[in-house]
Amino acid sequence: MCNVMKTMIRLVTITALYLAISSCAISGDDGFLSYSEMDGTTEETTGGDRFDKIAENPFVKTKDQNVSTFSIDADGASYTIMRKYVNNGWPVERASVRVEEFLNYFTFDYPDPSGNDNVGINAETGRCPWNEEHRLLRLGLKGKSLADSELPESNYVFLVDVSGSMSSKDKLELLKSSLVTLLDYLQPEDRISIVTYSGSVRKLLESTPVRESSKIKAAIGKLEASGYTAGGKAIEMAYEEALSNYIPEGNNRVILGTDGDFNVGVTDDDALAELVEGYARKGIYLTACGFGSGNLNDAMMKKISIKGNGTYQYIDSEEEMAKVFVQERSKFVSVANDTKVQITFDPEIIESYRLIGYERRVMNNTDFEDDTKDAGEIGAGQTITALYEIVPTENYKAGEICGKFDCRYKKSLLDESQALSIGIKANDGQMSSDLSFASGVAAYGMVLLGSEYKGDATLQMASDLVKSGLSFDPYGYRAQLLELISRVKVSEK
Repeated sequence: MCNVMKTMIRLVTITALYLAISSCAISGDDGFLSYSEMDGTTEETTGGDRFDKIAENPFVKTKDQNVSTFSIDADGASYTIMRKYVNNGWPVERASVRVEEFLNYFTFDYPDPSGNDNVGINAETGRCPWNEEHRLLRLGLKGKSLADSELPESNYVFLVDVSGSMSSKDKLELLKSSLVTLLDYLQPEDRISIVTYSGSVRKLLESTPVRESSKIKAAIGKLEASGYTAGGKAIEMAYEEALSNYIPEGNNRVILGTDGDFNVGVTDDDALAELVEGYARKGIYLTACGFGSGNLNDAMMKKISIKGNGTYQYIDSEEEMAKVFVQERSKFVSVANDTKVQITFDPEIIESYRLIGYERRVMNNTDFEDDTKDAGEIGAGQTITALYEIVPTENYKAGEICGKFDCRYKKSLLDESQALSIGIKANDGQMSSDLSFASGVAAYGMVLLGSEYKGDATLQMASDLVKSGLSFDPYGYRAQLLELISRVKVSEK
């Protein structure tokens, strides 16, 4: 196909994508706000990567609405995209910054759930570093940890993009290395299938037990990049392969590896989202892994991961490959499904509040107890963090209960939801290590966004706060953030 024709196809695809996202909802029927309600548009950056630009959550007065509800978000892709930009010396694109994913890239030192619960929750308040008149509320959730011997049997389908756009070393070669690495840590009875797509769709490997690892590794070694991308048809084949080898009460998951450059076939984001949502209802989870830059379709990857009961990770290096596929591989097993958070503020103590990030995950308050409404999943041992900036009234006093933190989740997709609830205590004392670190991450994200709510936040403030939160850093990722802050170029766009 000539270059002119390729360019024309991409322009048509981008135009259709823009119109679809501007006019359609993420999931208008299941409680998430629509893109139009969030002022969301897809913008293509000067480097060719495509991100959704979403308006930040505003402050809400408790006298108007004292209840706030959102779905958790377990993704970390936005953080590693930022790291890729910093390491390449590029200004970080504002539209690529999602504060909730910066926060949830990191594991926090939260206690494990107790008793028969699959989720544990905690909360704390403290002073807001970028506005001394305000306070911060940190919410923490942690999924039940599972030893390797406790992990359920897994049915994985590797869905691999082998189109020409995946030919660079930071794409297909890194993806191949990731899959081989994961294979070395799976159980012998786990099963692997491989579906590839470029100009055509091919089942490269029938479902094969991991005990036959040499056969699986040989198939992975044959992956080569060529042709254009027929991703829509391939996704359907991968899901059908997962269904045909479905393991009841097991971990049935499609792992998609791509730069997201779907330029023929089913390319509309909403059509793809509808497709993966249908299979999610049948118990097939999705992990979307993005690779490379220059034509990364972050907008599509984010959307299908939301719809597909999945997560979205961006793999920028061998180090990140080890994090996702080795250190945190238990996250591939969901222990909490459709996890929702609802915060009820006491209007006598809290004047107003703002949820920092999670714009795509805000829900209607009436959806909280409705088990038919979709929400995010938490993997085994995974921590989730959220921050509210709150404006106290004159009645705000340390030790007083200023609100309530409710959480609902399902142990499996077909179960009724379980309820958790704790009170939120006001505090004016010294911040904990976790709150200091979380506030530093949020300050950094708001500076990169050029947020109207960043107050006195600066890169130096973010660095100082992160330094105060290094007491828990098992793999050194928090310390690495300090180095990134020292080198980041903030976009002026």
